[in-house]
Amino acid sequence: MGVDAGEPSSILSFSSAFSYGVASMAMVFVNKAVIMQYVHSMTLLTLQQVATALFIHFGQLLGMSKRKDLSMATAKKLLPVSIFYNANVAFALASLQGVNIPMYIAIKRITPLAVLVSGFLRGKGKPPTQVSLSVVCTALGVLVAALGDFSFDLYGYSMALTSVFFQMMYLILVEKSGVDDGLSSMELMFYNSILSIPFLFFIIIATGEFPHSLLVLSEKTASLSFTVILLISLVMGIVLNYTMFWCTLVNSALTTTIVGVLKGVGSTTLGFVVLGGVKVHALNVTGLVINTFGGVWYSYAKYTQKKKMPRKIAPDEESHPHK
Repeated sequence: MGVDAGEPSSILSFSSAFSYGVASMAMVFVNKAVIMQYVHSMTLLTLQQVATALFIHFGQLLGMSKRKDLSMATAKKLLPVSIFYNANVAFALASLQGVNIPMYIAIKRITPLAVLVSGFLRGKGKPPTQVSLSVVCTALGVLVAALGDFSFDLYGYSMALTSVFFQMMYLILVEKSGVDDGLSSMELMFYNSILSIPFLFFIIIATGEFPHSLLVLSEKTASLSFTVILLISLVMGIVLNYTMFWCTLVNSALTTTIVGVLKGVGSTTLGFVVLGGVKVHALNVTGLVINTFGGVWYSYAKYTQKKKMPRKIAPDEESHPHK
């Protein structure tokens, strides 16, 4: 990510990190609330991206934001990143249909393990011992928790694990391409939305969601409560992406990842009491505790590793933000 000139103030650093943490936590619950009533997750993602593009476009027309003209060269570099980003989010949304929030967060924490294995296979060498042990601990926690998950849903688990794969590919592409250098958070959001919309339209038509999903949506919006939740989801999609890029630009990609892990601790706890769907079992709780401990340990291990690095070395792909 490009960085603002000069060192950011501690207030700005805290504000951006806190904003991202709150937005990221809220987004999981808002999406779960929508998906519980409206199963067409790809159409929901498409609407979120359209809302983001329109928001930035009209914001520029009204003088509320500034961005450079679209560059075809930058768009070509960002296209594969955007495709994997949307595939990650799409499968994550689909998984929320059958997976409760604590297990969803636990499964998503496997991503660093997938990245480490991928890096090893690509000849990146052995990672630090603490990093390796922490991601193994995280994965072990998922396995234990799954054994005690009475609401086990094969489709939901499959979607969540597929999301992990696409998230890993997205992170690797971001690391390799460096496409985000010199772009502001608004510009990154706009490119991602513009590139996503044609790809998502193709998917919802190819999968048969469209136009049935719009008919269902028009019926659902007759309910005021659903309409409010849907609008909150569209707004939160914008807020989440903005705060994620803002936190990374002001602090670092590593900070964004650590905030994401700490957010997961709060989300896991709230997930037991909000929106339902969680049947408490000793194995399930034990596994989630192990998984959460592994996530916090991973953050600490990456932080200490980063502190030992020369200042100018770019963070590796394990440190890049994710949804």
